[in-house]
Amino acid sequence: MSTGSSDTIAQATDDDAAKTPVTNRKQPFPRGFLDTISTGWAERPESLPAARPQAAYAAARRDKVSAAFAGRRLVIPAGSLKQRSNDTDYPFRAHSAFAHLTGWAADAEPDSVLVFDPTDAGHDVTLYFRERADRTTTEFYADATVGEFWIGPRPSLAGVAADLAIATDHLAAFTAGADDVALDDADLARFVSELRLVKDEYEIAEMRRAVDITAQGFDDIIRALPEAAVHARGERVVEGVFHRRAREDGNGEGYDTIAASGPHACYLHWTRNDGTVVPGDLILVDAGVEADSLYTADITRTLPVNGTFTEVQRKVYEAVREAADAAFAAAKNGVRFRTVHEAAMQVIAARVAEWGLLPVTAEEALDADAGGQHRRYMVHGTSHHLGIDVHDCAQARREMYYDGILEPGMVFTIEPGLYFQIDDLTVPEELRGIGVRIEDDIVMTEDGPVNLSAGIPRTADEVEAWIARVQA
Repeated sequence: MSTGSSDTIAQATDDDAAKTPVTNRKQPFPRGFLDTISTGWAERPESLPAARPQAAYAAARRDKVSAAFAGRRLVIPAGSLKQRSNDTDYPFRAHSAFAHLTGWAADAEPDSVLVFDPTDAGHDVTLYFRERADRTTTEFYADATVGEFWIGPRPSLAGVAADLAIATDHLAAFTAGADDVALDDADLARFVSELRLVKDEYEIAEMRRAVDITAQGFDDIIRALPEAAVHARGERVVEGVFHRRAREDGNGEGYDTIAASGPHACYLHWTRNDGTVVPGDLILVDAGVEADSLYTADITRTLPVNGTFTEVQRKVYEAVREAADAAFAAAKNGVRFRTVHEAAMQVIAARVAEWGLLPVTAEEALDADAGGQHRRYMVHGTSHHLGIDVHDCAQARREMYYDGILEPGMVFTIEPGLYFQIDDLTVPEELRGIGVRIEDDIVMTEDGPVNLSAGIPRTADEVEAWIARVQA
């Protein structure tokens, strides 16, 4: 049986039967079923929960939105189910701004709407969603998308109001207005994005949780490397063991896992993961667990499949680590975010120039206008903000993001790399097909940067010892 959105059985009533054609997916209910389905059910007493920990933080975020948009009616939708194929939907994930402002995360209901109604004192905020259907209604048993007979118990208005410490109402009571400001408004999209640039205590704790689970997922990957090495699609083995950890201990992955072995490591967003995992090659794994709160880790480690780096692989790996360490050292409160990238680029340019790969000096390559030759081997940026989205705060203004000032509470990645594609004739043959990236998740504190993923081995020596220990 599928879990699709249109697996709705016809003839909930005699009137419906006259309107809905019978198909091989929609068969009529017999009269005996219709006469008895609404009876014989036990009462469902509800014990209201205490407010979840993130409720107070979400309320403080809403206060900031209210203050910034005085007198405006704001509408923040959670989004709807999205079709995967025919009558099958993707798993639902609420819009990040909605989750951030409500505290409703992995358990949010599709089609919900958060509404700020302006008042003289600010805004009255109401969360509208489709409440559970009474068992006397046809929705209960005939609607495979929302009917509890199909998908299980749904939350009540009173339960969600207590859980999130917010006023609730039935979705049918929501009416859109001509002057509503929604997330397609550039100013609102920018504000709620920039609101996430600095994380609160709850968010940072959830980031730590996501990183800790991700670390366990990398241990799982290392244990599975021998199995992956003998499978025709060993990259899928790696992807699969990480997926199991992500689903067992979190909500899932925060993004599609990159399990890129051998030359595939040189393709920055390789997610097909259908290649072999060959002893003697490196495998680059970029993966992050999304916690039930929807906050995600984003970690990359590059591993020698047989447990030992070759001399050339080690040279490339340690150059990337040197760049990562330089970027971390540059991450200081009060400096511009782009300084982190610039520090990594200085190392990358110096090393590839030292290896004779550039037609110019490292200094010339680093020229902002005429240079960039070293970027052939690392075309991506070194850092991005991280949080409830893997590329968080994406609608923030450049002066608040790339040119923004680092301050306590910001969480971002440091992820330099070197990629020598298999057909790149500008590099010696011994380098072709080697791709390395090291990525860590960093939080700024009053005392400077803290590497949340420092417990996941980073140096070449540490990685070799890690593999030997986990596989022992």
